[in-house]
Amino acid sequence: MIPPWHKLGVAELGRLLDAGEVSSVEITTHLLARLANHQHLGAFLCIDADGAVAQARAADARRGAGERGALLGVPLAHKDIFVTETLPTTAGSKMLAGYRSPFDATVVARLAAAGAVTLGKLNCDEFAMGSSNENSAFAPVRNPWDTTRVPGGSSGGSAAAVAARLLPAATGTDTGGSIRQPASFSGVTGIKPTYGVCSRYGMIAFASSLDQAGPLARSAEDCALLLSAMSGFDARDATSVQRPPQDFGAALSAPRDGATAAQPLEGLRIGLPKEFFPAALAADVDGAVRAALRQLEQLGATLLDVSLPRTELSIPVYYIIAPAEASSNLSRYDGVRYGHRAAKYGDLMDMYRKTRAEGFGAEVKRRIMIGTYVLSHGYYDAYYLQAQKLRRMIADDFQACFRQCDVIAGPVAPSVAWKLGEKSDDPVAAYLADIFTLPASLAGLPGMSLPAGFGEGGMPVGLQLIGNYFQEGTLLRAAHTFQLATDWHRRMPPGC
Repeated sequence: MIPPWHKLGVAELGRLLDAGEVSSVEITTHLLARLANHQHLGAFLCIDADGAVAQARAADARRGAGERGALLGVPLAHKDIFVTETLPTTAGSKMLAGYRSPFDATVVARLAAAGAVTLGKLNCDEFAMGSSNENSAFAPVRNPWDTTRVPGGSSGGSAAAVAARLLPAATGTDTGGSIRQPASFSGVTGIKPTYGVCSRYGMIAFASSLDQAGPLARSAEDCALLLSAMSGFDARDATSVQRPPQDFGAALSAPRDGATAAQPLEGLRIGLPKEFFPAALAADVDGAVRAALRQLEQLGATLLDVSLPRTELSIPVYYIIAPAEASSNLSRYDGVRYGHRAAKYGDLMDMYRKTRAEGFGAEVKRRIMIGTYVLSHGYYDAYYLQAQKLRRMIADDFQACFRQCDVIAGPVAPSVAWKLGEKSDDPVAAYLADIFTLPASLAGLPGMSLPAGFGEGGMPVGLQLIGNYFQEGTLLRAAHTFQLATDWHRRMPPGC
């Protein structure tokens, strides 16, 4: 009989480990066996079986000595954008093939300290640039719900692995929606916290003013447990926010004033921006999202109309600011200090050209060129400076909304996951798919995606919740309440 441990989430596995009903070694070896049977998904770039079993034994020993912890002995994996000392880190790029860091990223170190077992490193779009995980230099990731479709990006490996029940949770990063969008496309839960809540130390930079780490897992409860361990001030990250550690798990059960057992969300005001429900929104996505909103209303929440008038401007603003920062961040990959170096070259400039031409993929090159252009003399004021001004206005629009509501809700993406290769020849079409996730990223606000139903082809649809700064607890509590009343997050892809 096959044990059911792969069907369980972080919280459920933690309770079994606490009760002594299973060991971390048993769970870890079971999941490693599943990984071997699901290589066709392309979710993993590196699997560390021996290291994982050793970590599981150490976790079991800690439990045997009386230690307890929600993550102690629970297996997970890291998006290959976080550097790790014992495993290679590539950021999904040939430029860093075989690279090994001399240290662990803060997020990795904190989860290890909490006792989590690392199974390996997960595939991602190259340097986290993409919305489909087709931009990985090594292989595309396939959606477990339909392997002819994308899982979303850039944290597609993380989302696909969690959705396929290869592991209960994974780390991801969100620059313009790269946790929320793959969570939506793959039918899992993911949260991007407020910018600065999780340290960026050891996270390979794409766009430094936008990048933020976060978890992907089965449920809001699981995300809360991981976020509690991942977050907190880090003096090594100049953008880390000085806030005391938070127990997001405890926030799930914190009662709202006036709430009852029948209406646990009584008093929660949910704003629905009209710009998030345009005529072009796919009918299947619209139907699933509105059904989820009705469920929240039945749980006591109040729905009201609001407006984010500069939503459409978020696409040109993001695709000026993010490439500009990428152009600056990726200038360090020149073949001199580390990473790929061309085998044959004439002089230093020739080495630079050949190294970067060979090491970077098409999407990365495209964004470097855009970023270099908008930062160049004569265009900085016309493009980059104007984009930063509009970014402030987009953030101001959110604050105007939050004077009327507590949470903003809507779809994560205009459609369900598309077919592999469908948008490869039209990058702008892929950029437009980010329209509902970009505004919160530009404003630095917390946002999350939770499974809310299914659309065309039986593909998952996610509901997006956006909160004001440092209101992760409010989002997680609303999502947890919704998931107690529904079972969308428990649905498994066929064959998994």
